Amino acid sequence: MRVAVAGGTGLAGRHVVGELRAAGHEPVVLARSTGVDVTTGQGLDDALAGVGAVIDVTNAQTLSRRKAVAFFESASRHLLAAEERAGVRHHVVLSIVGIERVGHGYYQGKIRQEQVVADGPVPWTVLRATQFHEFADQILDGMPGPLAVIPRMRVQPVAVREAARALAGLAEGPAQRMAPELAGPREEWLLDMVRRLLPTRPERRFVLPVRYPGAAGRAMAGGGLLPTGPGPRGMQTFDAWLADERG
Repeated sequence: MRVAVAGGTGLAGRHVVGELRAAGHEPVVLARSTGVDVTTGQGLDDALAGVGAVIDVTNAQTLSRRKAVAFFESASRHLLAAEERAGVRHHVVLSIVGIERVGHGYYQGKIRQEQVVADGPVPWTVLRATQFHEFADQILDGMPGPLAVIPRMRVQPVAVREAARALAGLAEGPAQRMAPELAGPREEWLLDMVRRLLPTRPERRFVLPVRYPGAAGRAMAGGGLLPTGPGPRGMQTFDAWLADERG
């Protein structure tokens, strides 16, 4: 089956493409580097010819509510309209556990993405997953300088490879609407993850733990980003990932 991967050159997308190939499918990468822009619709009609399913793992590098909502709404609407024209049978989207409980800007964009997909013309499945093991690295990369301000946050990180495998498996089957939430095997404090990660990075950083302000901060520290019900759990712990990636 031809399966298109929106955001197929990103962290999750590269792994999804690999899982699809390993399962015998033909992945079609939807990215600006392949001549496709999901925010404008450019190139989508040609790219989706003969595609049976689309996996959307696009991402917006912003904390702004306005920018996140605009990106995810535009990308989803263009994708769904082109999928309907092409006769795509299944739209699978990666989302995040707890976005309705932690209301900061980026998560509002993901909520809007889910709403657009649920109201759209293509049968759909949303897989909410917890943060990837790379999350601690991404936090540090976004804070240049000697001081790393780390929010007090409880997470249950999952390996991106395991999330990619789950997405590829969902694309093979019928639409499920809201799939069971995917999480990693063990709960962590983000602060502890950062402290274990820092010795593997070249720079020296001073870590300052803070509580994110308002209701969002209380929800982050109180487990708002953790799964609340049964669902699949990954096998690789953060420490195992760290050993594999950084030796």
